[in-house]
Amino acid sequence: MAADQNPSSSAAPEQPPQKPLSSKDAKKKDEKKDDDLSEEDLELKQKLELYVERVQDTDPGVQKLALESMRQEIHSATSSMTSVPKPLKFLRPHYGNLKNFYEQMPDSDLKKLLADILSVLALTMSLEGERESLKFRLVGSDGDIGSWGHEYVRNLAGEIAQEFQKRQYEDMPIDALMELVQQIVAFHMKHNAEPEAVDLLMEVEDLDLLVEHVDNSNFKRACLYLTSSASYLPSPDDVLALDIAYTIYIKFDYLASALRIALHLDNSQYVKQVYASTDDILLKKQFSYIIARHGLPLEIDEEIAADENDREALQDIVNNTRLSEGYLALARDIEVMEPKSPDDIYKVHLIDGRASASSSLDSARQNLAATFVNAFVNAGFGQDKLMTAPAESSSGASSGSWLFKNKEHGKASAAASLGMIHLWDVDSGLSQIDKYLHSTDNHVVAGALLGVGIVNCGIKNDCDPALALLIDFLDREDTTIRIGAILGLGIAYAGTHKDELKVRLSNILGDPKTTLEVLVFAAISLGLVFVGSCNEEIAQSIIFALMERSDSELGDALTRLLPVALGLLYLGKQDSVEATAEVSKTFNEKIQKYCDVTLMSLAYAGTGNVLKVQNLLGICSHHLEKGETHQGPAVLGIALIAMAEELGMEMAVRSLERLLQYGEQNIRRAVPLALGVLCISNPKVTVMDTLSRLSHDADSEVSMAAIIALGLTGAGTNNARIAGMLRNLSSYYYKEAGHLFCVRIAQGLVHLGKGLLTLSPYHSDRFLLCPMALAGLVTVLHACLDMKSIILGKYHYMLYALVLAMQPRMLMTVDEDLKPLSVPVRVGQAVDVVGQAGRPKTITGFQTHSTPVLLAAGERAELATEKYIPLSPVLEGYVILKENPEYREDH
Repeated sequence: MAADQNPSSSAAPEQPPQKPLSSKDAKKKDEKKDDDLSEEDLELKQKLELYVERVQDTDPGVQKLALESMRQEIHSATSSMTSVPKPLKFLRPHYGNLKNFYEQMPDSDLKKLLADILSVLALTMSLEGERESLKFRLVGSDGDIGSWGHEYVRNLAGEIAQEFQKRQYEDMPIDALMELVQQIVAFHMKHNAEPEAVDLLMEVEDLDLLVEHVDNSNFKRACLYLTSSASYLPSPDDVLALDIAYTIYIKFDYLASALRIALHLDNSQYVKQVYASTDDILLKKQFSYIIARHGLPLEIDEEIAADENDREALQDIVNNTRLSEGYLALARDIEVMEPKSPDDIYKVHLIDGRASASSSLDSARQNLAATFVNAFVNAGFGQDKLMTAPAESSSGASSGSWLFKNKEHGKASAAASLGMIHLWDVDSGLSQIDKYLHSTDNHVVAGALLGVGIVNCGIKNDCDPALALLIDFLDREDTTIRIGAILGLGIAYAGTHKDELKVRLSNILGDPKTTLEVLVFAAISLGLVFVGSCNEEIAQSIIFALMERSDSELGDALTRLLPVALGLLYLGKQDSVEATAEVSKTFNEKIQKYCDVTLMSLAYAGTGNVLKVQNLLGICSHHLEKGETHQGPAVLGIALIAMAEELGMEMAVRSLERLLQYGEQNIRRAVPLALGVLCISNPKVTVMDTLSRLSHDADSEVSMAAIIALGLTGAGTNNARIAGMLRNLSSYYYKEAGHLFCVRIAQGLVHLGKGLLTLSPYHSDRFLLCPMALAGLVTVLHACLDMKSIILGKYHYMLYALVLAMQPRMLMTVDEDLKPLSVPVRVGQAVDVVGQAGRPKTITGFQTHSTPVLLAAGERAELATEKYIPLSPVLEGYVILKENPEYREDH
């Protein structure tokens, strides 16, 4: 704790003298108090008073001896900082005296010595804001400051920060301060106080100094503090902090962590530099796994790996070609390969009697819901009981029969669900879907095209099967087929910045004959493919498309997805959006505010920017005329911006509670979705209860949003409590087709991939945000803002955009030949150890399993054996283990 600056409340027996008393008067005054001092203390007190008198002697020799002795006394006492040290306590009444005497002394070494002592005395004596400790320090001798103890150094650091701001404001020189900063930082780094050193350097805006002062023993802790504080720093300080952490990691050859920072900064130069910093091909493979999980489109060139075979191996990993294999290995290990039917998920037998009556209701919609549930639950398993099951009779495949149990656009979703079932397994998926591409029914063809896109989602391939198959269908007459092909391309190539697609899709945007729905999907696909690219040309074409819409078209629910497409181009890119946001102010007033809010919320998504959250909360506080809809995206924006870190998340949940109580209807409709995305795949009890309450809301839009949000919070967790809630809701809403459809979708989401997948866009210990995953979520959430016309209308296949966020929530350990290797690991709740002393445990309440294992939200794994060394500091996804050469088995 910083020393108490206020003298009256300190533990001293007297008030500081208002006028300098001669030491004799002081003595008389003290005699009453002296009775309660022990003999030692009394002796010390008299000694010190003698020194004070001697210091004011005319003979320099006597002065010097007195100062040395006084210094010795203070030194020996400052070591323990539990209370104010005795010498400081007894010297308090003489502080004014000594200060006055100091003013009269001629310049000499003795004067500097006295300045040092006064500087320490000022620790408990000087008035608030005087910064006397620093003042005397600067004129004192240049001795080691650490010898006066920690508390003194801390107090100085605090005073330097204030002085620095003042001097900067008044343009005064700061060199003397910086020399002191050097000393203090060196002292802190030696004494395991890295956070304090970093704080001081941030205050004096000179973080570069840190790089010289870190060493092998403390660089990890310093960098951990830097990276964690980055999410609370204003821009551009946050990037600077990460930059310094990156430099330090590179300096100490801690490359996997350097790569995580490079990805966080979205800096491809840095990524290449990390690869170039090592010749170890195993490490490069580990980097490639991290990059593949992040979804960065990286071309492995000669700079990255010289040998051609190595290049091919690395490119294979970056392209994610082995994802399906690992996922199925995990499923086999956990024994969930058995395909599940929608009825296994609904568990109708657990519900009371009346639900069975609902089977007669709108069977096409029921079948459509079953299609989605089936697709979500069996995602990536390659087999299910509806689409791929072999026929009972010898004639033909049965998948055809399920397909045609759906009506018109329902068939599209059914055909596309094949893509979901064969997710990531490009070869077998394409061969299964191929037969539908030649169907005579346009809806089936459209669905098959979308399915092709879904199979290729996140998997890159040299021969680009998706592009080859889909590009010819872009110019068909039929809008359904065009939409299928466009959305398929958007999902298959999300985040790849593919130029061919830019040309083809921009042409569709610019063509005056294009119908509104095709135009919107072309824009969304461009947004997905070029997510976060800040590409001006595409932004221009979407802006023109928006400007040319007629009033009636601007009223259409689909048109609201155009600003979303525009926002995706700037996803998480902060200030880069400003030029485009200026242009959006010139739009038709029907869409202008909507566009403005959407652009801002997407550009700052995942940044945790507090000011923007305040802006959006301000927008939500207005009471609007009828027909204005821009508060919905504002509410979603609050959630998207605040999901960056835990504290922001909790505060956002509380703010959203307020909005529920006081907000207008269109705000209340968005709140459940916002809660859903804040806790995506992370079912928190408080949020579950709120959503459960809202799912019975009188307003049907609110209750539908809450039901979908329950599905999102529980996505891929098999959470029994949410599953129970949804079963009850299915019997509660058994007469409401729309609600029942939402309940089914939510049930499918909760059991996503039989509980092996997650929708969370964060990975690598919640440090990295995957832009494609966030883009997919944002698209679906904005579509859900208008449930009735989009999700319950004929665009239900927009739900498949969630595939962009689906990732196995596994830890898969592989050996040096990339073959699965089972080792014991401890999995427990992650503990935040930033800035904690010593070597605290990073997980708590762990259980030991053997890999592959599932990691739930907020869990962390560490190896339970010394036999192997992991090549990545964060055990998530694929981790390569190499044998520990120093390991000896104990016999």
